[in-house]
Amino acid sequence: MEFPITPTCSVVRAGARFTGKQALSYTPGISAETVGARGIHLQLVTLPPGGRAKAHKHEGHETAIHVLSGESGMWYGERLEQQLMVRAGEFLYIPAGVPHLPYNPSATEDCVAVIARTDPNEQESVVLLPELDSIHA
Repeated sequence: MEFPITPTCSVVRAGARFTGKQALSYTPGISAETVGARGIHLQLVTLPPGGRAKAHKHEGHETAIHVLSGESGMWYGERLEQQLMVRAGEFLYIPAGVPHLPYNPSATEDCVAVIARTDPNEQESVVLLPELDSIHA
C-alpha cells in the first residue's frame, strides 16, 4: 500500500488478528502499514486465561499500555527479577530496551489492553530473549 509523502488524518478499522513474535494475539490499528505512521503504533493485545508471552524487549522503543479488561502480571528487568500487576483501568509504561514477560494470572478471564509504541512497524523492534523464558516457567 502506498502512502502520501505527508500522512493525513485517517479512520482505520481493526485489522485481522495475528500472533506476534512474542506469542500473543494482536489486533492492529494504527501503524506504518495501515496509515503510513512514522513514529507510533497502536493496537489491541489479548492475553487468554493462563496465557503468557515469550520473554522479549523492544530495542529503542517505549511502550504505553492501558488495560481495558482483566489483569496482567509482568516480570521485568535484566533477569526478570521484578514483578508488577496491572489491572483494568490502569496504565503501564515500559521503557525502551527493558526485558519483560507479561502473563495472564486468571484461569477464566481474558486480559485485553491497548498498546501504543514508538515503533510504527510494531514487530520490527521485538527482540526475543529465549534465555530468559525458563526463569518463570
